[in-house]
This record gives sequence, C-alpha cells and structure tokens, in this order.
Amino acid sequence: MTATKGSRDPTDHGSEAGQIPFFLPHRPSLGGEDFLVAPCNAEAVRWIDLWPEWPCPTLAVVGPVGSGKTHLAAVWAAASGAHVIDPMVVRHEGHLIRDDGALIIDNAHLLMGDDACEQALFHLLNRVNGAKGRLMLTGDVPPARWPVVLSDLRSRLSTVPVAEIGLPDDGLISALLVKLFADRQIYVGVDVIGFLTTRIERSFAAASDVVAAIDSRALVLGRAVTIPLVRAVMAKRD
Repeated sequence: MTATKGSRDPTDHGSEAGQIPFFLPHRPSLGGEDFLVAPCNAEAVRWIDLWPEWPCPTLAVVGPVGSGKTHLAAVWAAASGAHVIDPMVVRHEGHLIRDDGALIIDNAHLLMGDDACEQALFHLLNRVNGAKGRLMLTGDVPPARWPVVLSDLRSRLSTVPVAEIGLPDDGLISALLVKLFADRQIYVGVDVIGFLTTRIERSFAAASDVVAAIDSRALVLGRAVTIPLVRAVMAKRD
C-alpha cells in the first residue's frame, strides 16, 4: 500500500496539534477479501474455501491469541450463515441451540474443566452430527490438549479435524501492520513498516498492541507516525 507517510484521514481532527484526542473504537474490516493469507494460516483458509463440502460435521480452528481465528470464523459465518455462540450460552442453554444449521463456538476451550459445560458441549456435538449440521470450534491449542475431564467428550474431540494457525513470518507481519494501521485510517511509509517488522514479537497480538500504542501516542502528540515517534513508543514498552 502506497500513501503519504504517517498521514491520517483528513476528517480525523484528532491529528491537529494541541487538540484533546477522542479515543474512539476503531473497526477492523472482517471481509473475506481482507484476510491475509500466508503459509501459517493457509490450511485454515483451505477449510473455509472447501465449504460447503466439509467431509465432517465439526472443525477446530486453533492458534495463538490474535492469530485471526475470530476473523476467519467471521468469514465462514458470512459464507455459511453460521450463528456465533458464546461458550457460556452452551452451558446454560445448550439444549435450546438449533443444531441443523451452521454454528461457531469461539474460544471453546473455555468450556473445559466444568462438568456442566462439558456435558452440554458433548450433547451438542452429538446433535449436530445427527442433524447433519456443521460446527466450528475455535481455541488456543488443538482439542487434544484441552483440559477435558469428561472421557466421552475427550474421545469425541480427538476425532475432530484441526486447522492450526501458526505464528506469522516477516512478510505476513509487514502486511498485517499495514492493515492494522489502515483499519485506523493511518497510512504509513515502508520505512516505518520495515522498522517495526524487525523489532516486534512475531505474533498477531503483539502487532495489534504496538499499532494501538503508536496510534494513541500520535493522537496525544498530534503528530504523524514516523520512525522517531515509533522508536519512542517502543522504548517506553521495553
């Protein structure tokens, strides 16, 4: 992406020097065309592209915090009409969840270790299978490593195919940084992206955190995003 270094959308009055910034939530794009495909997530993307010809009723998409699991789940939800279910809803209202369509349980690993939650998930898996529905589970690690207590659930989860998202390489980190800044309507030069790429942890969460910190500092100072500003932000974080 080519743009003026450190520029921000002209309607963003927070960039004016001396003005108190308003810290409003930004809205990252979740469109399928905006998901950044790389070797670390290609397997998970292939599963999404395979829909609706999944060879199994349930799929687990797993990866570290900020790796894009929720984004990818949103892409699949748009394609399949899937409903996103909060893990705690499974515990309290699992018997009411429709099981013949497409469902997503984000952070399903949070259900483990609680007898009622595990029982509810086990029964939901059985019902989805019987009704020929489809279910996506997301988690931080593969289900085989979840702290499952219920033996029947552990056995069932062991048969679920896993699409694992790994840590990003330099190319993906660079592209991710560009996207994260663009989501905040900040357009930075390749020098800033190159500077950051070689100095941050190789994780989606770290990239998101550092962009948020840089955006906040630039707003407070009323300055463009430049290497000196980025260097100062990173020095405070070390």
